[in-house]
Amino acid sequence: MPQRTATVVGGGIGGLAAAIALHRTGWDVRVLERAPEFTEIGAGISLWPNALRALDELGLGDAVRARSAEEAGGGARDRRGRWLSRTDNAELTRRFGHPLVVLHRAELLRVLTEALPADCLRPDSEVSAVHDDGHGPVVIHPGGASRPDLVIGADGLRSAVRRALWPDAAGPRYAGYTAWRMVTEPLAQPPAEGAATWGRGERFGYTALPGGRMYCFATASLPEGTPSGSTEHAELLRRFGSWPDPVPALLAAVPADAVLRHDLYRLPPLDTFVRGRVALLGDAAHAMTPDLGQGACQALEDAVTLAHCLDRTDDTAAALGSYDRLRRPRTRAVARRAARLGRVGQLAWPPAVLLRDTAARLTPVRATLRSMTPVLGWTPPGAPRTAPRTETESESL
Repeated sequence: MPQRTATVVGGGIGGLAAAIALHRTGWDVRVLERAPEFTEIGAGISLWPNALRALDELGLGDAVRARSAEEAGGGARDRRGRWLSRTDNAELTRRFGHPLVVLHRAELLRVLTEALPADCLRPDSEVSAVHDDGHGPVVIHPGGASRPDLVIGADGLRSAVRRALWPDAAGPRYAGYTAWRMVTEPLAQPPAEGAATWGRGERFGYTALPGGRMYCFATASLPEGTPSGSTEHAELLRRFGSWPDPVPALLAAVPADAVLRHDLYRLPPLDTFVRGRVALLGDAAHAMTPDLGQGACQALEDAVTLAHCLDRTDDTAAALGSYDRLRRPRTRAVARRAARLGRVGQLAWPPAVLLRDTAARLTPVRATLRSMTPVLGWTPPGAPRTAPRTETESESL
């Protein structure tokens, strides 16, 4: 039987993971990335137990753990710095078999790219068109036109693949708040645990990276496209410079030119992730707000699930149908939960903020962890059920 071919459009976390998963099962894969190199800049990423299970399935879990910091604990604080809720990573590990780890996005991309043969990776290859001519998908790129057996659209929030083959689908919608991301220089005494401080329409969070650095993130409810008054670093100092320790010290340790800012968007649910022999995954399929830290985690789940479905049958259409049935309800539910948490975190009306903070303070830690089981308890299809399966639970998220 001829070797099956796949073209992955987009060389981010989800696209590379899908390429690795397919390559491991015998596919001939090409990853087309419009940027001149495969890398990420400027920010950290949290990987929860479900993501680590996916990476273990790809044979990369240990390599990622070796480049990560394991968070000792964390939780939420109020604007005065008082703890509202706390989590213990040891308890998280006991419940779900894996800890929460954090690493720089560039390190994760390095692990993923090194897991693929160099000739699979095609940087500087922006896709100009994707269509189905009745005989299957055609991808137009700088190298010409290719006719793979499968096309995977992993090209992010504003996916060209989605626009081409889902022309009537609604576009991304602004979530109502903007976000800043940054990494500090190494600190002599970094905070012992991470935290997210909730204010009124604003949040500031931080978590440890390897080498004494901290990954920090902040949000503020603003109209879409609102410019900062000066530099992004100056804007952060204006908004958060008087917040409780260690926020001022963390901001002081961030290089002035190392702050990234992005308005946040979510993608309205699609009616399918599949068109013919084309499948969407990651943000191209289900972009969500980062409030649960699940965007990349869900993309890794997508990649492993897609490869599993394709490995079970030579019927690509049937495999993609299975992928869609497994992934679409689950990712929709996770995205919905992330959006709810974001709305709660961005509350600004003082009575609502008081009610939110009181509810958080009164909720037992065990109840919080238990409520995360449908998200964090995911197990790769076909793997031993070391954690609860969640596909049938997804609508209760």
